[in-house]
Amino acid sequence: KYLDGHASGVGGAIIDSGHFDWMSHAEKFPGLTTPDDSYHGITYAKRFGKAAYITKATAQLMRDLGSIPSPFNSYLLNIGIESLPARMRVHCENALKVATYLKNHPKVEWIHYPGLEDDKYHEAANKYMPHGTCGVMCFGLKGDKKEAVTFMDHLQLINIVTHVADAKTCILHPASHTHRQMTDEQLKEAGVDPTLIRLSIGLENPDDLIKDIEEALKY
Repeated sequence: KYLDGHASGVGGAIIDSGHFDWMSHAEKFPGLTTPDDSYHGITYAKRFGKAAYITKATAQLMRDLGSIPSPFNSYLLNIGIESLPARMRVHCENALKVATYLKNHPKVEWIHYPGLEDDKYHEAANKYMPHGTCGVMCFGLKGDKKEAVTFMDHLQLINIVTHVADAKTCILHPASHTHRQMTDEQLKEAGVDPTLIRLSIGLENPDDLIKDIEEALKY
């Protein structure tokens, strides 16, 4: 989604070194380790070796499922990729500023963002993503689901949508949106904190985003 960056299309790339031994775990990957009757009985892992995964993806999955972007979506992705480095830098800078604000707010119970020094994934983030991770974080408010819903209802600038990695800031409260049909007991079983809020920071002025959050937390 960051490749596009504007919620115009979704696409990506398959990255495969070819060094995974599919046959050693044959029972887990029958699509690669057993004969494909739709393609002359070929067993991809045996016939194509290191190229097994990408050959199956192009020869069978692309043929059967159409796993390929349309020309127009490819055009949109290419345009997005041109500005990707500049956008990601701003996403990360903005996110760290907002995450730091949330971490120090008295109404915030917890926050997960690897850019924060005390986050359990901070060391790994510095090792594998030294130039920044992304703009997505999650946090929980003190109280229960009602406090989270009240907070969401009073946001003015931030967009309440299920999307992430957009140029605009997006926010979601799963317990009252994507998982709203679940009871509190079911939410707990699924590992969904009733106060959990997912926040995807965009390219707006971070001070404006913080102001919007600050005002919504007053209620």
